[in-house]
Amino acid sequence: MSRPDPAALGPYVPPAPARELTAVSADGSRLHIEVHGPERAPAVVLAHGWTCSTAFWAAQIRDLAADHRVVAYDQRGHGRTPASPVCSTEALADDLEAVLGATLAPGERAVVAGHSMGGMTVMAASSRPVFREHAAAVLLCSTGSSRLVAESTVLPIRAGGVRTRLTRRVLGSRAPLGPVTPLARRILKYATMGPASTPEMVQACARIVHACPRTVRHAWSGVLDLLDLDHGVRELRVPTEVVVGTADRFTPPVHARSLAAALPDCTGVTELPGIGHMTPIEAPEQVTGRIRALVAAHVTALAPAESAVPAVPAEESAS
Repeated sequence: MSRPDPAALGPYVPPAPARELTAVSADGSRLHIEVHGPERAPAVVLAHGWTCSTAFWAAQIRDLAADHRVVAYDQRGHGRTPASPVCSTEALADDLEAVLGATLAPGERAVVAGHSMGGMTVMAASSRPVFREHAAAVLLCSTGSSRLVAESTVLPIRAGGVRTRLTRRVLGSRAPLGPVTPLARRILKYATMGPASTPEMVQACARIVHACPRTVRHAWSGVLDLLDLDHGVRELRVPTEVVVGTADRFTPPVHARSLAAALPDCTGVTELPGIGHMTPIEAPEQVTGRIRALVAAHVTALAPAESAVPAVPAEESAS
């Protein structure tokens, strides 16, 4: 997939990365990675959500890359990472381990921030050896560990079997999203963003989401429908902060509160008034601020003699 047009999205496009790399996951899937910022600065790893890409973290990358090494990668089938026939929480965990192993030095620790399906990726990987070696602290942003469809309030009807079945059909739709039209922006804003989100924020989210192939969108919707990562929450033993918008219809605050109750080391829950599901774009200062605080408390820079482990350079990925 080509890089978004900066003129079209303005501040919602990440800066050019210092390096582009390819990591190879356990099943051979090749993952596109972008690394921003000073090479030996304290590290942050960003995992985006369903139907998104590295562009979703543009605000965080622009801010943090001034004094952090920021690693952002495209989940399989998203952005510039090719689709795979394997879509599962185990694959998400494999991919995160591959990214951590390819971009961090042995024993180096980072803050890992996951939004939506990216947060689920962190939960899926919580007991993995590579994750435990490299994760110093975690930010779970607008996410949940189970009952996503049953708890969703995207459809404004009473909770119960009817709403769950209808929500499942909406989220699992195979219909193409088509071009980003005024109607498409209104629908996306209602379903995923807070009422105060600006037209520029909505446009940025719409372009990112509409760029996701419908086959990929449908395949991962089935994983989200059957999601059960409650065990992964209990295994997430590093300091973990939770952020959610009070107007989030996809992962309402009930999920954040459940996570906080189950996490072994929850350092706090931040509920952002009037913010929807797309917190890194809707509330960039607050999300970036929480990442910075976690880094300051739990991560140190690499020593001069250390350097991150190189992955396969992007230009060599086809060889």
